[in-house]
Amino acid sequence: MKLTKLEHAALILELSGKKLYIDPGSFTTALTGTAGAVAVVITHEHADHWTPEQLGRIVEMNSDLRIFAPAGVARAIAATDAALDVTTVQAGDVIDVDPFTLRFFGATHAVIHESIPIIDNVGVLVNDELYYAGDAFTVPEGMQVGTLAVPAAAPWMKISEAMDFILALKPKRSFPTHEMLLSRAGKELSNARFQSVTERGGGEFFALEPGDSLDL
Repeated sequence: MKLTKLEHAALILELSGKKLYIDPGSFTTALTGTAGAVAVVITHEHADHWTPEQLGRIVEMNSDLRIFAPAGVARAIAATDAALDVTTVQAGDVIDVDPFTLRFFGATHAVIHESIPIIDNVGVLVNDELYYAGDAFTVPEGMQVGTLAVPAAAPWMKISEAMDFILALKPKRSFPTHEMLLSRAGKELSNARFQSVTERGGGEFFALEPGDSLDL
C-alpha cells in the first residue's frame, strides 16, 4: 500500500490501482488526477479537512465513489449537495471497500475552547496499518498501529500531547500531518520531537513533506 502525503491533513492511499482519499481540505492544493478513487474518508466538518470543491473534484471523476464521514459531516455535505450519498460512520464500524478495510474509532473533536461547540470526529484505521485520528488523540483500543499520522500543530493541541500519543501507540512508523500552521522552524522542531519519541518506542519517523510517498 502506497501512502502519499498532501498539504496539511490530506492523504492518499493507493493499492491495486485504486485510491482512498482522507481529509482533502482548504489548506490542500486543488486536487487533480483523482481518477481511480473508490472512497473518501472525512474525519470531521472543519474546512481544513474537507470542502465542497475538493470533494467535488473527486466525485467528478469517480461515479461509484463512496463517502464515509460522521453525522456532522453528512449534514454539512447534504447542505451543499443533497444528491451526494454519504455513509455515516461511528466508532466500532468496520467497512470493506475493496481493496481497503476501514475501522472507525472515537466520537468527538478535541476541545479547542469552552466557548466553541464540540463536533463529531472519527479516526480511521486503514487495512490495519495506517491510523489517522483526525482532530483528536483517540487510541484505537485493541489494535496495533503500523503507521501513525501525527498532528503537528493546531489550536486544540500541545506538542506534548502528540508526543504522548506516539508513546501510547508505539507505531512502527510515524509521520507528521496537520502542519500547515507551522513555519519551517516549527516543522523542524515538531519533527525532532516526534522522531525522538517514535524511536524511543522502537519505531522509525519519516519527515514527509507534501507530495512525498511511503510504501507501507
